Amino acid sequence: MPTFKLNGQEIPFEEGDTVIRAAWRQGIEIPHYCWHPGLPVDGNCRMCLVHIESGRQMAMPILKFDSKKQEYVPDTKAKLQIACQFPASEGLEVSSVNAEVKEAQRAVQEYLLLNHPVDCPICDQSGECKLQDYYYAHQFALKRKKTEIVHKPKGVRFGPTIVYDAERCIMCTRCIRVCDELAHDHVLDKRERGNHDEIVLAPGRELDHKYTLMTELVCPVGALTSRDFRFKARVWFLKRAPGVCSGCATGCNTHIDYDPRYGKVYRLYPRDNPDVNKFWMCDDGMMTYHHQQENRVLAPTMGRGVERVAIGREDAIALAAGRLAEVPVDKLAIVLSAQHSSEDNLALAELGRKLGVERFYLAALGGWEGDDTLRHPDNNPNRAGAVRAAGGPLERTVRDLVDDVQRGEVRGVLALGWASAAALEELAPLTELSAFVSLTTHVGALPTAAAVVLPVTDSFEMHGTFVNAKGLAQTFKRAIPAPPGVEPAWKTLVELGAAMGQKLPYDTLQDVRAAIDAQTKGVTAAAGAAEATA
Repeated sequence: MPTFKLNGQEIPFEEGDTVIRAAWRQGIEIPHYCWHPGLPVDGNCRMCLVHIESGRQMAMPILKFDSKKQEYVPDTKAKLQIACQFPASEGLEVSSVNAEVKEAQRAVQEYLLLNHPVDCPICDQSGECKLQDYYYAHQFALKRKKTEIVHKPKGVRFGPTIVYDAERCIMCTRCIRVCDELAHDHVLDKRERGNHDEIVLAPGRELDHKYTLMTELVCPVGALTSRDFRFKARVWFLKRAPGVCSGCATGCNTHIDYDPRYGKVYRLYPRDNPDVNKFWMCDDGMMTYHHQQENRVLAPTMGRGVERVAIGREDAIALAAGRLAEVPVDKLAIVLSAQHSSEDNLALAELGRKLGVERFYLAALGGWEGDDTLRHPDNNPNRAGAVRAAGGPLERTVRDLVDDVQRGEVRGVLALGWASAAALEELAPLTELSAFVSLTTHVGALPTAAAVVLPVTDSFEMHGTFVNAKGLAQTFKRAIPAPPGVEPAWKTLVELGAAMGQKLPYDTLQDVRAAIDAQTKGVTAAAGAAEATA
């Protein structure tokens, strides 16, 4: 691979790379505001100026103050280039740290802060603001401006999700390019010139497409803020864990920002993965964390409606095991969940196989509006993982389960998850079953219809795996502690199996994942043999 030198270090690059992109791939940051690896180059902030030291040196005429003559005299200085547009080439030598570059960075930083308001104490970007970072790295000097700053509109509602502060805006145009390139909706543009520039909405429009929160996320300063996160937390109190979005079958990689003091998730945003979501997420995906905190099931219960009462965990497992044991195995149904992890689904499927159950169903949400960018039409994160756990196609749905109950073919149900495309009214026949056990994280139609409910952990509270629509298995890690007494579904199923006289071979998470790996290899091997035979 060809290389060039950046500050004396060999940097490999690919054809078509610019200096800043090649450096970024190596984890080296050249200061910048307007450049973003997922957006077209705009080249307006000038913060990424570098000195090209090889080849024919470019110079530009200047007037320099001569202290002996006490006057300005003609001189020259190095003509710097912006790294976001300058192409990488073999043998190129570049400096991003020499005296000329440092002076240019200091000057650009001073210019950008010239009219910037001192909003840091109340700004949501504080603590992760590039203006703050680069001030300490490249300027670190008092403002020389003595006159009043240029005032612009503040707290402008751009739409249902975003608020704009024009005084903080440095006109990097990232937000405009996100709307144009990601959402394909030219709803933002800029008007005026110089110090009077500001971002504006298209006449008669709101910022209301499916990727509005990405306009806030790419903003390097505090000009765009999310109405959801606004004034709710300071970033230095938040910790971060890697996650996988539960919004749809794309399986966008996420960062989960949570406050460990309260065990509360405050926001989700994309984690870079070039094979899945690149740098992006949709609004619905970034807001899925709200579901984790709402309508949780926190205690085991028995009964239905007004007769539903809370009971202890051990009593609930014993009751569930007793109810299910009363049902002939040919009348028992297992319901896997496209919303739960592969670990949970595998444990449930394995328990069903040990019991001799032949009726497997899949509970899943009914779908949403997809697009050609990220949003998959299937708004379930792990349909493929549930199918793998079952060891074959899962063509029977919850509505098929209702039909089978009405025909008398099913008299007992062990179901995983809250999600179902069927409404509670459609599940009325299930409420006649005394042997209907639900393992769930949240309130929903299925657990509401169940006679015994066991709470289990949500994806933010456990280690797990989702398999996306492309068949890619992606693991996520626990971010926050589970509510007291609530365990992952796979652990609960191990306990339930033991109470029914069926020991599942899973003592640890590693045991479950080893079984998943073995099953996946078996499926792959079988597919390969079939292809060879064909």
